[in-house]
Amino acid sequence: MIRTLLVDDHALFRRGVRALLATMPDVEVVGEADSGPAAVDEARSLQPDLVLLDLQMPGGGGLDAIPAILNESPSSSILVVTMREDSTALRQALVLGARGYVLKDTDGENFIQAVSTVGLGDAYIGRELAVQLAGLLQAPTPSSAFPELTERERTILQLMARGEANADIARSLHLTTKSVQNYVSRIFAKLDVADRSRAIVIAREAGLHVE
Repeated sequence: MIRTLLVDDHALFRRGVRALLATMPDVEVVGEADSGPAAVDEARSLQPDLVLLDLQMPGGGGLDAIPAILNESPSSSILVVTMREDSTALRQALVLGARGYVLKDTDGENFIQAVSTVGLGDAYIGRELAVQLAGLLQAPTPSSAFPELTERERTILQLMARGEANADIARSLHLTTKSVQNYVSRIFAKLDVADRSRAIVIAREAGLHVE
């Protein structure tokens, strides 16, 4: 049985998805949430096999929720269900840990296939997004990425991409936490990103975390 958590801010959409999933004998809806933070709480308590996650929600978006959900429920597979048909959102979702990406206007047959595939731990990308997916394979090599960063900033970004917190980075590099915070702020400015999750996405796309 694929225990499933529905995450979308529109109750009517959740109701429709629940009705569709009711036709699948191997799927059980165990919970619902209407925001990213609520999804994290539900994932922590329910430990679902599958999370169907919208990206655009008031009170906390789905992209930021992806790593938080996986931190609380590592065995969950996340299928993004969204209206956003763009390569940036697709790339960010996959890099952050989503296993699949499907558009809300897909037909019922493909939606059921996506749920079954991701629910079993495999990857699924909607056919309409396959061309965009090819662009994900054209990331720069780690050695040539981020020439605008100093060597120290690049090292800190690499450690961030590996999942290390500021305090851990400070210990590794024999710096104060405040110094690391200052470096991180400069990294955000140079990469033109607003937060840590976006910086990590960019670094992982470039393969910096495995360098």
